[in-house]
Amino acid sequence: MPIHRPTITGERHMISAGHYSATHAGFKILEAGGNAIDAGVAAGIALGILQTDRVNFAGVAPIMIWLADKRQVVNIDGLGTWPKAASLDYFHKHHDGKMPPGILRTVMPAAPASWIAALERFGTMGFGEVAAEALRLARDGFAMHEFMADYIKDNEEGYRRWPSSTAVFLPKGRPPEVGERFVQSELAASLQYMIDEEAAHKGKGRVAGLRAARDAFYKGDIAQKIAKYHRENEGWVTAEDLAAYEVSFEDPVRTRFHGVDLYACGPWSQGPVLPQTLNLLSGFDLKAMGHNSPQYVHTIVESLKLSFADRHRYYGDPKFVKVPLDILLSPAYADERRKLINADAAAPGMPEAGDVVGFAKLHNLPPPTPGEPNPPPDTSYVCVVDSHGNAFSATPSDGSSAMPVIPGTGLCPSSRGSQSWTDPKMPAVMAPGKRPRLTPNPAMVLKDGKLLMPFGSPGNDIQPQAMTQVFLNIVVFGMEPQAAVEAPRFATYSFPSSSEPHAYHPARINLESRFDAKTLDQLAKLGHKVAPWREIEWRAGAVCAVRVNRDNGLLEGAADPRRPCYAMGV
Repeated sequence: MPIHRPTITGERHMISAGHYSATHAGFKILEAGGNAIDAGVAAGIALGILQTDRVNFAGVAPIMIWLADKRQVVNIDGLGTWPKAASLDYFHKHHDGKMPPGILRTVMPAAPASWIAALERFGTMGFGEVAAEALRLARDGFAMHEFMADYIKDNEEGYRRWPSSTAVFLPKGRPPEVGERFVQSELAASLQYMIDEEAAHKGKGRVAGLRAARDAFYKGDIAQKIAKYHRENEGWVTAEDLAAYEVSFEDPVRTRFHGVDLYACGPWSQGPVLPQTLNLLSGFDLKAMGHNSPQYVHTIVESLKLSFADRHRYYGDPKFVKVPLDILLSPAYADERRKLINADAAAPGMPEAGDVVGFAKLHNLPPPTPGEPNPPPDTSYVCVVDSHGNAFSATPSDGSSAMPVIPGTGLCPSSRGSQSWTDPKMPAVMAPGKRPRLTPNPAMVLKDGKLLMPFGSPGNDIQPQAMTQVFLNIVVFGMEPQAAVEAPRFATYSFPSSSEPHAYHPARINLESRFDAKTLDQLAKLGHKVAPWREIEWRAGAVCAVRVNRDNGLLEGAADPRRPCYAMGV
Protein backbone atom coordinates (compact mmCIF):
# COMPACT_ATOMS: atom_id res chain seq x y z
CA MET A 1 0.00 0.00 0.00
CA PRO A 2 1.48 3.41 -0.96
CA ILE A 3 2.40 5.81 1.81
CA HIS A 4 1.58 9.51 1.95
CA ARG A 5 5.00 10.63 3.18
CA PRO A 6 8.54 9.28 3.09
CA THR A 7 10.38 8.08 6.16
CA ILE A 8 12.59 11.05 7.08
CA THR A 9 16.25 10.06 7.44
CA GLY A 10 19.20 11.79 9.08
CA GLU A 11 22.63 11.12 10.51
CA ARG A 12 22.88 13.63 13.40
CA HIS A 13 19.52 14.09 15.11
CA MET A 14 15.82 13.51 14.53
CA ILE A 15 12.54 14.71 16.04
CA SER A 16 8.90 13.84 15.41
CA ALA A 17 5.99 15.60 17.12
CA GLY A 18 2.23 16.04 17.02
CA HIS A 19 2.38 19.44 15.28
CA TYR A 20 4.81 20.59 12.62
CA SER A 21 5.70 23.84 14.38
CA ALA A 22 6.47 21.94 17.59
CA THR A 23 8.78 19.72 15.55
CA HIS A 24 10.45 22.86 14.24
CA ALA A 25 10.80 24.29 17.77
CA GLY A 26 12.62 21.18 18.93
CA PHE A 27 14.73 20.97 15.78
CA LYS A 28 15.98 24.53 16.33
CA ILE A 29 17.19 23.51 19.79
CA LEU A 30 19.03 20.50 18.34
CA GLU A 31 20.67 22.71 15.73
CA ALA A 32 21.69 25.15 18.51
CA GLY A 33 23.56 22.37 20.31
CA GLY A 34 20.89 21.17 22.72
CA ASN A 35 20.47 17.50 23.47
CA ALA A 36 17.38 15.29 23.06
CA ILE A 37 16.01 16.37 26.42
CA ASP A 38 16.34 20.09 25.65
CA ALA A 39 14.69 19.60 22.26
CA GLY A 40 11.93 17.34 23.56
CA VAL A 41 11.00 19.83 26.27
CA ALA A 42 10.98 22.69 23.75
CA ALA A 43 8.64 20.76 21.47
CA GLY A 44 6.48 19.62 24.38
CA ILE A 45 5.98 23.17 25.65
CA ALA A 46 5.20 24.30 22.10
CA LEU A 47 2.51 21.61 21.81
CA GLY A 48 0.82 23.27 24.80
CA ILE A 49 0.51 26.39 22.66
CA LEU A 50 -0.17 24.91 19.23
CA GLN A 51 -2.67 22.31 20.45
CA THR A 52 -4.17 24.09 23.45
CA ASP A 53 -7.42 22.30 22.69
CA ARG A 54 -5.76 18.97 23.65
CA VAL A 55 -2.54 19.84 25.49
CA ASN A 56 -2.18 22.33 28.31
CA PHE A 57 1.02 23.82 29.65
CA ALA A 58 -0.56 23.23 33.09
CA GLY A 59 -1.59 19.67 32.24
CA VAL A 60 0.25 16.35 32.36
CA ALA A 61 3.54 15.38 30.70
CA PRO A 62 4.80 11.84 31.34
CA ILE A 63 8.34 11.48 30.00
CA MET A 64 10.60 8.54 29.21
CA ILE A 65 14.31 9.16 28.56
CA TRP A 66 17.16 6.96 27.33
CA LEU A 67 20.53 8.12 28.65
CA ALA A 68 23.10 6.73 26.23
CA ASP A 69 26.16 7.23 28.44
CA LYS A 70 24.55 5.52 31.43
CA ARG A 71 22.62 2.97 29.34
CA GLN A 72 19.61 3.74 31.49
CA VAL A 73 15.88 4.30 30.91
CA VAL A 74 14.38 7.01 33.15
CA ASN A 75 10.66 7.63 33.62
CA ILE A 76 9.11 10.84 35.00
CA ASP A 77 5.41 10.50 35.80
CA GLY A 78 4.47 14.09 34.91
CA LEU A 79 1.11 13.42 36.58
CA GLY A 80 -0.62 15.45 39.27
CA THR A 81 -2.24 14.33 42.50
CA TRP A 82 -5.68 15.08 43.88
CA PRO A 83 -5.81 18.11 46.24
CA LYS A 84 -5.87 17.46 49.97
CA ALA A 85 -9.46 18.69 50.16
CA ALA A 86 -10.74 16.42 47.37
CA SER A 87 -13.78 14.43 48.46
CA LEU A 88 -15.16 11.20 47.08
CA ASP A 89 -18.30 11.67 49.18
CA TYR A 90 -18.94 15.02 47.53
CA PHE A 91 -19.39 13.45 44.09
CA HIS A 92 -21.74 10.83 45.52
CA LYS A 93 -23.80 13.30 47.55
CA HIS A 94 -24.09 16.03 44.95
CA HIS A 95 -23.58 14.39 41.54
CA ASP A 96 -24.77 10.79 41.94
CA GLY A 97 -21.19 9.53 41.73
CA LYS A 98 -20.41 11.42 38.51
CA MET A 99 -17.66 13.99 37.89
CA PRO A 100 -19.14 17.02 36.14
CA PRO A 101 -16.97 19.19 33.90
CA GLY A 102 -15.24 21.99 35.75
CA ILE A 103 -12.67 22.68 38.42
CA LEU A 104 -13.61 19.81 40.73
CA ARG A 105 -11.79 17.51 38.31
CA THR A 106 -8.54 19.41 38.87
CA VAL A 107 -5.40 17.58 39.97
CA MET A 108 -2.06 19.29 40.45
CA PRO A 109 -0.69 20.72 37.18
CA ALA A 110 2.32 18.49 36.56
CA ALA A 111 3.68 19.42 33.14
CA PRO A 112 5.78 22.47 34.18
CA ALA A 113 7.42 20.47 36.96
CA SER A 114 7.99 17.54 34.61
CA TRP A 115 9.60 19.65 31.88
CA ILE A 116 11.82 21.46 34.38
CA ALA A 117 12.83 18.26 36.20
CA ALA A 118 13.93 16.77 32.88
CA LEU A 119 15.94 19.89 32.04
CA GLU A 120 17.51 20.10 35.49
CA ARG A 121 18.70 16.50 35.63
CA PHE A 122 19.37 15.63 32.01
CA GLY A 123 19.28 18.77 29.87
CA THR A 124 21.89 21.42 29.08
CA MET A 125 19.78 24.54 28.57
CA GLY A 126 17.62 26.89 30.61
CA PHE A 127 13.84 27.23 30.62
CA GLY A 128 13.91 30.52 28.73
CA GLU A 129 16.00 29.01 25.96
CA VAL A 130 13.75 26.02 25.34
CA ALA A 131 10.49 27.96 25.86
CA ALA A 132 11.42 30.83 23.52
CA GLU A 133 9.59 29.44 20.49
CA ALA A 134 6.49 28.59 22.54
CA LEU A 135 6.49 32.12 23.94
CA ARG A 136 6.62 33.57 20.45
CA LEU A 137 3.79 31.35 19.24
CA ALA A 138 1.60 32.34 22.19
CA ARG A 139 2.44 36.05 22.12
CA ASP A 140 2.44 36.64 18.36
CA GLY A 141 0.03 33.86 17.49
CA PHE A 142 0.00 31.17 14.82
CA ALA A 143 -2.26 30.34 11.89
CA MET A 144 -5.19 28.31 13.19
CA HIS A 145 -4.94 24.79 11.79
CA GLU A 146 -7.83 22.61 10.71
CA PHE A 147 -7.43 19.96 13.41
CA MET A 148 -7.75 22.50 16.24
CA ALA A 149 -10.39 24.59 14.47
CA ASP A 150 -12.62 21.54 14.10
CA TYR A 151 -12.24 20.67 17.78
CA ILE A 152 -13.14 24.17 18.99
CA LYS A 153 -16.14 24.26 16.65
CA ASP A 154 -17.34 20.83 17.83
CA ASN A 155 -16.91 21.85 21.49
CA GLU A 156 -18.09 25.47 21.26
CA GLU A 157 -20.77 24.89 23.89
CA GLY A 158 -18.15 23.69 26.38
CA TYR A 159 -15.99 26.78 25.87
CA ARG A 160 -18.99 29.07 26.35
CA ARG A 161 -19.56 27.77 29.90
CA TRP A 162 -16.87 30.10 31.24
CA PRO A 163 -16.22 33.73 30.18
CA SER A 164 -12.45 33.28 30.58
CA SER A 165 -12.52 30.31 28.18
CA THR A 166 -14.78 32.13 25.73
CA ALA A 167 -12.32 35.02 25.59
CA VAL A 168 -9.43 32.75 24.62
CA PHE A 169 -11.01 30.15 22.37
CA LEU A 170 -13.85 32.20 20.82
CA PRO A 171 -11.97 35.51 20.49
CA LYS A 172 -14.38 37.00 17.95
CA GLY A 173 -17.43 35.49 19.59
CA ARG A 174 -17.18 32.41 17.38
CA PRO A 175 -14.79 29.52 16.77
CA PRO A 176 -11.62 30.60 14.94
CA GLU A 177 -11.46 29.81 11.26
CA VAL A 178 -8.60 27.97 9.57
CA GLY A 179 -5.82 30.42 8.77
CA GLU A 180 -6.85 33.08 11.29
CA ARG A 181 -4.12 34.21 13.67
CA PHE A 182 -4.71 32.66 17.09
CA VAL A 183 -3.11 34.63 19.94
CA GLN A 184 -2.91 33.56 23.62
CA SER A 185 -1.71 36.70 25.38
CA GLU A 186 -2.31 35.61 28.97
CA LEU A 187 -0.58 32.28 28.38
CA ALA A 188 2.34 34.20 26.88
CA ALA A 189 2.45 36.38 30.00
CA SER A 190 2.62 33.27 32.22
CA LEU A 191 5.55 31.91 30.21
CA GLN A 192 7.25 35.30 30.24
CA TYR A 193 6.89 35.54 34.01
CA MET A 194 8.61 32.18 34.47
CA ILE A 195 11.36 33.18 32.04
CA ASP A 196 11.88 36.49 33.84
CA GLU A 197 12.12 34.80 37.23
CA GLU A 198 14.70 32.40 35.83
CA ALA A 199 16.72 35.28 34.39
CA ALA A 200 16.71 37.04 37.77
CA HIS A 201 18.40 34.00 39.37
CA LYS A 202 20.63 32.80 36.54
CA GLY A 203 23.70 34.42 38.05
CA LYS A 204 23.54 31.60 40.57
CA GLY A 205 23.77 28.97 37.83
CA ARG A 206 21.52 27.07 35.42
CA VAL A 207 19.91 24.89 38.09
CA ALA A 208 19.09 27.87 40.31
CA GLY A 209 17.45 29.56 37.33
CA LEU A 210 15.37 26.49 36.53
CA ARG A 211 14.19 26.24 40.12
CA ALA A 212 13.23 29.90 40.10
CA ALA A 213 11.14 29.31 36.98
CA ARG A 214 9.49 26.36 38.71
CA ASP A 215 8.80 28.38 41.84
CA ALA A 216 7.24 31.11 39.73
CA PHE A 217 4.60 28.59 38.69
CA TYR A 218 4.08 26.60 41.90
CA LYS A 219 4.70 29.28 44.55
CA GLY A 220 4.53 32.63 42.76
CA ASP A 221 1.87 34.67 41.02
CA ILE A 222 0.59 31.79 38.85
CA ALA A 223 -0.05 29.57 41.87
CA GLN A 224 -1.78 32.41 43.68
CA LYS A 225 -4.14 33.02 40.75
CA ILE A 226 -5.01 29.32 40.48
CA ALA A 227 -5.64 29.04 44.23
CA LYS A 228 -7.70 32.27 44.28
CA TYR A 229 -9.96 31.04 41.48
CA HIS A 230 -10.54 27.75 43.29
CA ARG A 231 -11.19 29.53 46.57
CA GLU A 232 -13.75 31.83 44.98
CA ASN A 233 -15.45 29.09 42.94
CA GLU A 234 -15.70 26.26 45.49
CA GLY A 235 -12.74 24.36 44.11
CA TRP A 236 -10.29 22.24 46.07
CA VAL A 237 -6.82 23.40 44.99
CA THR A 238 -4.91 25.53 47.48
CA ALA A 239 -1.62 27.42 47.36
CA GLU A 240 -0.26 24.85 49.81
CA ASP A 241 -1.18 21.98 47.46
CA LEU A 242 0.67 23.64 44.60
CA ALA A 243 3.75 24.52 46.65
CA ALA A 244 4.09 20.94 47.91
CA TYR A 245 3.73 19.22 44.54
CA GLU A 246 6.65 17.21 43.12
CA VAL A 247 6.86 14.89 40.13
CA SER A 248 7.87 11.28 40.72
CA PHE A 249 10.74 9.41 39.09
CA GLU A 250 9.33 5.95 38.41
CA ASP A 251 10.78 2.60 37.41
CA PRO A 252 9.55 1.67 33.93
CA VAL A 253 8.06 -1.74 33.26
CA ARG A 254 9.66 -3.98 30.68
CA THR A 255 9.06 -6.98 28.47
CA ARG A 256 10.97 -8.75 25.71
CA PHE A 257 9.32 -9.56 22.38
CA HIS A 258 11.09 -11.01 19.32
CA GLY A 259 14.48 -10.08 20.71
CA VAL A 260 13.70 -6.44 21.54
CA ASP A 261 13.06 -4.89 24.95
CA LEU A 262 10.08 -2.62 25.31
CA TYR A 263 9.93 -0.15 28.23
CA ALA A 264 6.57 1.29 29.26
CA CYS A 265 5.17 3.40 32.09
CA GLY A 266 4.00 1.76 35.30
CA PRO A 267 0.47 1.02 36.60
CA TRP A 268 -0.13 4.64 37.67
CA SER A 269 -0.90 4.83 33.95
CA GLN A 270 -2.24 2.38 31.38
CA GLY A 271 1.38 1.78 30.31
CA PRO A 272 1.49 -1.94 31.23
CA VAL A 273 -1.30 -2.68 28.72
CA LEU A 274 1.30 -2.62 25.94
CA PRO A 275 3.77 -5.16 27.41
CA GLN A 276 0.93 -7.34 28.68
CA THR A 277 -0.53 -7.46 25.18
CA LEU A 278 2.83 -8.27 23.62
CA ASN A 279 3.32 -11.09 26.14
CA LEU A 280 0.02 -12.60 25.01
CA LEU A 281 0.85 -12.16 21.33
CA SER A 282 4.25 -13.79 21.73
CA GLY A 283 2.50 -17.15 21.70
CA PHE A 284 1.08 -16.69 18.18
CA ASP A 285 2.67 -16.85 14.75
CA LEU A 286 1.42 -13.42 13.73
CA LYS A 287 3.42 -13.31 10.52
CA ALA A 288 1.85 -16.53 9.29
CA MET A 289 -1.62 -15.07 9.88
CA GLY A 290 -0.86 -12.26 7.44
CA HIS A 291 -0.77 -8.56 8.16
CA ASN A 292 -4.24 -7.17 8.99
CA SER A 293 -5.94 -10.42 8.01
CA PRO A 294 -9.21 -11.21 9.84
CA GLN A 295 -7.45 -13.71 12.10
CA TYR A 296 -4.64 -11.23 12.83
CA VAL A 297 -7.06 -8.44 13.76
CA HIS A 298 -9.15 -10.83 15.84
CA THR A 299 -6.13 -12.14 17.75
CA ILE A 300 -4.84 -8.66 18.60
CA VAL A 301 -8.28 -7.41 19.63
CA GLU A 302 -8.90 -10.40 21.89
CA SER A 303 -5.45 -9.98 23.46
CA LEU A 304 -6.13 -6.29 24.08
CA LYS A 305 -9.43 -7.14 25.76
CA LEU A 306 -7.61 -9.38 28.23
CA SER A 307 -5.06 -6.65 28.98
CA PHE A 308 -7.77 -4.02 29.44
CA ALA A 309 -9.58 -6.37 31.82
CA ASP A 310 -6.48 -6.46 34.01
CA ARG A 311 -6.12 -2.70 33.70
CA HIS A 312 -9.67 -2.30 35.01
CA ARG A 313 -9.16 -4.68 37.93
CA TYR A 314 -5.58 -4.05 39.02
CA TYR A 315 -4.04 -0.78 37.77
CA GLY A 316 -3.88 2.23 40.08
CA ASP A 317 -1.42 4.48 41.86
CA PRO A 318 1.01 2.00 43.46
CA LYS A 319 1.66 4.51 46.25
CA PHE A 320 -1.92 3.81 47.37
CA VAL A 321 -2.86 0.34 46.10
CA LYS A 322 -1.05 -2.96 45.67
CA VAL A 323 -0.61 -3.83 41.99
CA PRO A 324 0.57 -7.42 41.29
CA LEU A 325 2.69 -6.27 38.37
CA ASP A 326 5.29 -9.04 38.62
CA ILE A 327 2.53 -11.58 38.11
CA LEU A 328 0.68 -9.66 35.40
CA LEU A 329 3.87 -9.34 33.34
CA SER A 330 5.13 -12.88 33.88
CA PRO A 331 5.33 -15.39 30.99
CA ALA A 332 3.44 -17.98 33.02
CA TYR A 333 0.53 -15.60 33.54
CA ALA A 334 0.44 -14.77 29.82
CA ASP A 335 0.45 -18.48 28.98
CA GLU A 336 -2.66 -19.05 31.12
CA ARG A 337 -4.52 -15.98 29.87
CA ARG A 338 -3.72 -16.81 26.25
CA LYS A 339 -5.80 -19.98 26.56
CA LEU A 340 -8.91 -17.79 26.84
CA ILE A 341 -8.50 -16.49 23.29
CA ASN A 342 -10.88 -18.38 21.02
CA ALA A 343 -9.75 -18.34 17.40
CA ASP A 344 -13.33 -18.91 16.27
CA ALA A 345 -15.29 -16.46 18.42
CA ALA A 346 -14.91 -13.02 19.93
CA ALA A 347 -15.48 -12.48 23.63
CA PRO A 348 -18.91 -10.79 23.84
CA GLY A 349 -17.55 -8.05 26.11
CA MET A 350 -14.57 -7.42 28.31
CA PRO A 351 -13.43 -10.74 29.84
CA GLU A 352 -12.91 -11.15 33.54
CA ALA A 353 -9.53 -10.12 34.89
CA GLY A 354 -7.00 -12.83 35.60
CA ASP A 355 -6.94 -14.56 38.97
CA VAL A 356 -4.17 -13.41 41.30
CA VAL A 357 -3.78 -14.92 44.74
CA GLY A 358 -4.83 -12.46 47.43
CA PHE A 359 -7.03 -10.38 45.10
CA ALA A 360 -10.80 -10.78 44.98
CA LYS A 361 -12.74 -10.71 41.73
CA LEU A 362 -14.44 -7.45 40.74
CA HIS A 363 -17.86 -7.63 39.15
CA ASN A 364 -18.50 -3.97 38.44
CA LEU A 365 -18.83 -3.53 34.69
CA PRO A 366 -21.09 -0.61 33.79
CA PRO A 367 -24.07 -1.21 31.51
CA PRO A 368 -23.36 -0.92 27.78
CA THR A 369 -23.31 2.64 26.49
CA PRO A 370 -25.66 3.39 23.58
CA GLY A 371 -24.50 5.15 20.46
CA GLU A 372 -21.06 5.72 19.03
CA PRO A 373 -17.87 5.65 21.13
CA ASN A 374 -16.96 9.27 21.82
CA PRO A 375 -14.04 9.47 24.27
CA PRO A 376 -12.70 12.95 25.00
CA PRO A 377 -10.08 13.75 22.35
CA ASP A 378 -6.90 15.01 23.94
CA THR A 379 -3.14 14.53 24.05
CA SER A 380 -0.19 14.88 21.70
CA TYR A 381 3.28 13.35 21.52
CA VAL A 382 6.97 14.08 20.83
CA CYS A 383 10.09 11.93 20.45
CA VAL A 384 13.69 12.89 19.81
CA VAL A 385 17.05 11.16 19.25
CA ASP A 386 20.21 13.29 19.37
CA SER A 387 23.74 12.85 18.00
CA HIS A 388 24.90 11.37 21.31
CA GLY A 389 22.33 8.58 21.15
CA ASN A 390 20.06 9.99 23.88
CA ALA A 391 16.33 9.63 23.33
CA PHE A 392 13.28 11.47 24.62
CA SER A 393 9.68 10.28 24.55
CA ALA A 394 6.80 12.32 26.04
CA THR A 395 3.00 12.42 25.85
CA PRO A 396 1.79 15.85 27.05
CA SER A 397 -1.94 16.24 27.45
CA ASP A 398 -5.06 17.83 28.98
CA GLY A 399 -7.84 19.40 27.01
CA SER A 400 -9.46 22.77 27.57
CA SER A 401 -13.18 22.37 26.81
CA ALA A 402 -14.14 20.72 30.12
CA MET A 403 -12.11 23.02 32.38
CA PRO A 404 -12.18 26.83 32.73
CA VAL A 405 -9.23 28.98 31.82
CA ILE A 406 -7.92 30.52 35.05
CA PRO A 407 -8.31 34.28 34.53
CA GLY A 408 -5.03 36.11 34.12
CA THR A 409 -3.02 32.96 33.34
CA GLY A 410 -4.28 31.50 30.05
CA LEU A 411 -4.04 28.09 31.74
CA CYS A 412 -6.45 25.20 32.28
CA PRO A 413 -4.87 23.28 35.18
CA SER A 414 -5.02 19.53 34.71
CA SER A 415 -8.50 18.02 34.43
CA ARG A 416 -6.97 14.55 34.63
CA GLY A 417 -9.10 13.78 37.68
CA SER A 418 -11.62 12.63 35.08
CA GLN A 419 -9.53 9.45 34.80
CA SER A 420 -10.12 8.53 38.41
CA TRP A 421 -13.16 6.53 39.48
CA THR A 422 -15.76 7.19 42.17
CA ASP A 423 -16.45 3.48 42.74
CA PRO A 424 -14.63 2.73 46.02
CA LYS A 425 -13.98 -0.86 44.88
CA MET A 426 -11.82 0.31 42.00
CA PRO A 427 -8.03 0.46 42.43
CA ALA A 428 -8.14 3.76 40.52
CA VAL A 429 -10.73 5.33 42.85
CA MET A 430 -9.95 8.96 43.67
CA ALA A 431 -8.42 9.98 47.01
CA PRO A 432 -6.58 13.06 48.34
CA GLY A 433 -2.93 12.97 47.27
CA LYS A 434 -3.52 10.08 44.85
CA ARG A 435 -2.76 10.07 41.13
CA PRO A 436 -5.47 9.22 38.59
CA ARG A 437 -4.81 6.25 36.32
CA LEU A 438 -3.38 8.14 33.37
CA THR A 439 -3.87 7.21 29.72
CA PRO A 440 -0.78 8.98 28.24
CA ASN A 441 2.07 6.45 28.20
CA PRO A 442 5.25 7.14 26.20
CA ALA A 443 7.46 4.16 25.40
CA MET A 444 11.06 3.24 24.53
CA VAL A 445 12.46 0.24 22.65
CA LEU A 446 15.99 -1.18 22.98
CA LYS A 447 17.76 -4.03 21.23
CA ASP A 448 20.87 -5.72 22.58
CA GLY A 449 21.11 -2.98 25.19
CA LYS A 450 21.17 -0.21 22.58
CA LEU A 451 18.52 2.29 21.55
CA LEU A 452 16.17 1.14 18.83
CA MET A 453 13.18 3.51 19.02
CA PRO A 454 11.25 5.99 21.13
CA PHE A 455 7.58 6.03 20.13
CA GLY A 456 4.11 6.92 21.35
CA SER A 457 0.69 8.25 20.43
CA PRO A 458 -2.24 10.36 21.58
CA GLY A 459 -5.71 8.86 21.66
CA ASN A 460 -6.95 8.12 25.19
CA ASP A 461 -7.63 4.35 25.39
CA ILE A 462 -6.54 3.97 21.76
CA GLN A 463 -2.93 4.84 22.61
CA PRO A 464 -1.67 1.35 23.51
CA GLN A 465 -3.72 -0.13 20.67
CA ALA A 466 -2.14 2.10 18.03
CA MET A 467 1.29 1.62 19.59
CA THR A 468 0.88 -2.17 19.57
CA GLN A 469 0.01 -2.18 15.88
CA VAL A 470 2.89 0.08 14.84
CA PHE A 471 5.33 -1.88 17.01
CA LEU A 472 4.25 -5.16 15.36
CA ASN A 473 4.41 -3.59 11.89
CA ILE A 474 8.08 -2.77 12.48
CA VAL A 475 9.27 -5.72 14.61
CA VAL A 476 7.26 -8.58 13.10
CA PHE A 477 6.64 -7.42 9.53
CA GLY A 478 9.82 -5.41 8.96
CA MET A 479 8.10 -2.27 7.72
CA GLU A 480 9.92 1.04 7.48
CA PRO A 481 8.71 3.38 10.23
CA GLN A 482 6.54 5.63 8.05
CA ALA A 483 4.85 2.68 6.38
CA ALA A 484 4.30 1.12 9.83
CA VAL A 485 2.65 4.33 11.06
CA GLU A 486 0.43 4.78 8.01
CA ALA A 487 -0.80 1.18 7.74
CA PRO A 488 -4.58 0.73 8.19
CA ARG A 489 -5.56 0.64 11.84
CA PHE A 490 -8.32 -0.74 14.04
CA ALA A 491 -9.39 -0.42 17.67
CA THR A 492 -11.62 -2.09 20.23
CA TYR A 493 -13.90 -0.33 22.71
CA SER A 494 -14.89 -3.50 24.56
CA PHE A 495 -13.95 -2.19 28.03
CA PRO A 496 -14.93 0.71 30.30
CA SER A 497 -13.26 3.89 29.09
CA SER A 498 -10.57 5.47 31.25
CA SER A 499 -12.30 8.86 31.18
CA GLU A 500 -15.51 10.02 32.81
CA PRO A 501 -18.22 8.86 32.16
CA HIS A 502 -16.36 5.55 31.57
CA ALA A 503 -18.39 4.45 28.55
CA TYR A 504 -18.51 0.76 27.65
CA HIS A 505 -19.16 -0.67 24.17
CA PRO A 506 -19.01 -4.49 24.38
CA ALA A 507 -17.52 -6.29 21.35
CA ARG A 508 -17.25 -3.02 19.39
CA ILE A 509 -14.35 -2.63 16.97
CA ASN A 510 -13.74 0.17 14.48
CA LEU A 511 -11.61 -0.24 11.38
CA GLU A 512 -10.37 2.30 8.87
CA SER A 513 -12.15 1.97 5.53
CA ARG A 514 -8.98 0.70 3.84
CA PHE A 515 -9.89 -2.73 5.24
CA ASP A 516 -11.86 -4.58 2.58
CA ALA A 517 -15.45 -5.73 2.97
CA LYS A 518 -14.43 -9.40 3.17
CA THR A 519 -12.31 -8.72 6.26
CA LEU A 520 -15.16 -6.85 7.94
CA ASP A 521 -17.61 -9.64 7.12
CA GLN A 522 -15.35 -12.33 8.57
CA LEU A 523 -14.79 -10.30 11.74
CA ALA A 524 -18.55 -9.87 12.11
CA LYS A 525 -19.01 -13.64 11.76
CA LEU A 526 -16.56 -14.09 14.64
CA GLY A 527 -18.86 -12.00 16.84
CA HIS A 528 -17.30 -8.56 16.62
CA LYS A 529 -19.59 -5.55 16.31
CA VAL A 530 -17.85 -4.00 13.34
CA ALA A 531 -18.07 -0.32 12.48
CA PRO A 532 -16.16 1.61 9.82
CA TRP A 533 -13.96 4.67 10.24
CA ARG A 534 -12.85 6.96 7.46
CA GLU A 535 -9.90 5.97 5.30
CA ILE A 536 -7.50 7.88 7.57
CA GLU A 537 -9.09 8.45 10.99
CA TRP A 538 -7.65 10.76 13.67
CA ARG A 539 -9.42 8.75 16.38
CA ALA A 540 -7.15 5.80 15.50
CA GLY A 541 -4.20 7.49 17.23
CA ALA A 542 -1.30 9.44 15.77
CA VAL A 543 1.95 7.56 16.29
CA CYS A 544 5.31 9.29 16.01
CA ALA A 545 8.59 7.36 16.16
CA VAL A 546 12.31 7.66 15.55
CA ARG A 547 14.09 4.40 14.74
CA VAL A 548 17.83 3.81 14.74
CA ASN A 549 18.57 1.74 11.63
CA ARG A 550 21.08 -0.89 12.74
CA ASP A 551 22.21 -1.64 9.19
CA ASN A 552 23.39 1.85 8.21
CA GLY A 553 23.24 3.91 11.42
CA LEU A 554 20.67 6.35 10.03
CA LEU A 555 17.94 7.87 12.15
CA GLU A 556 14.49 7.29 10.64
CA GLY A 557 11.65 9.60 11.63
CA ALA A 558 7.98 8.76 11.15
CA ALA A 559 4.97 11.04 11.71
CA ASP A 560 1.31 10.06 11.50
CA PRO A 561 -0.72 11.82 8.77
CA ARG A 562 -3.89 11.22 10.78
CA ARG A 563 -3.06 14.44 12.67
CA PRO A 564 -0.72 17.42 11.93
CA CYS A 565 2.38 15.44 12.97
CA TYR A 566 5.73 15.94 11.24
CA ALA A 567 9.26 14.61 11.52
CA MET A 568 12.45 16.54 10.86
CA GLY A 569 16.11 15.61 10.98
CA VAL A 570 19.53 15.94 9.39
